Amino acid sequence: MTHSRITRLTGLLFVAPSLLIVVLLLIYPVVSSVFYSFTNRHLLRPDVAFVGIDNFVAVLQSEQFWNAFRISILWTVASIAGQLLVGFLAAIALNRIRHLTGLFRTLLIIPWAFPAIVIAFGWRWILNDVYGFLPNLLTRLGITDANVSFLANPDLVMATVLAINIWFGAPLFMVNILAALKTVPQEQFEAAIVDGANGWQRFAYITMPHVKKVVGLLVILRGIWVFNNFELLFLITGGGPAGLTETLPIFAYRTGWSLQQLGVASTITVLLLVFLLTLGALAFRLLNRWEKDA
Repeated sequence: MTHSRITRLTGLLFVAPSLLIVVLLLIYPVVSSVFYSFTNRHLLRPDVAFVGIDNFVAVLQSEQFWNAFRISILWTVASIAGQLLVGFLAAIALNRIRHLTGLFRTLLIIPWAFPAIVIAFGWRWILNDVYGFLPNLLTRLGITDANVSFLANPDLVMATVLAINIWFGAPLFMVNILAALKTVPQEQFEAAIVDGANGWQRFAYITMPHVKKVVGLLVILRGIWVFNNFELLFLITGGGPAGLTETLPIFAYRTGWSLQQLGVASTITVLLLVFLLTLGALAFRLLNRWEKDA
């Protein structure tokens, strides 16, 4: 056996455990979901029959599916827009601070450091309309006549969970954008000031070209994550009230585990996968065009 072949086999041996984990935790669930999407698999019935595309037709004709899809779009777009805005402003502010920067960075990154279950139950306690801190504070200050039920009021629940998700996700944007801002040459700002460029012109022609790739990548990856996210919203509202915060992942969970219709739930997840892969491919294509134009 030659030395090069021994080297390749050794490398394969080291990579094999990781490949096995990928197969077991990623490829197998995807393949099984695709398979079950073409069956009438039910958790309470042992028999399984092939139904072709009947599940896809039924799901695509379902009003509940399209309502969950619309809520997912709103949830994702508003969350990413808010996280980007707050994160960008925080990064610019931190980039200009010269004292106690480490302390401010630590304080602002705290929301991202906690697991979703801690965030969810913490905010449920804060917003509880009986003993919650915020509703009682608003009532005592005279801002509201009675304790407001933020998570049960149809007019407030979506804005409330969006605010929580923006607060939770903005530090990720802040840290990465701040790192990109540190790479901007200060000589360019000094030359622009000498040439009479105002603040907006310096931002548009110097700052943005240096950070737009990072921002684009963050928006793509974070958008896919938020659209596909389940635990935070489910733990806070469970998709309620009256399905007003029921996104596609929550709809798939309820279909599969509450209604025991695993075949239909698999169909929903497959459609979700196809949508996210298509959207991700288009977004990365746009990002590659940005890099070529730079």
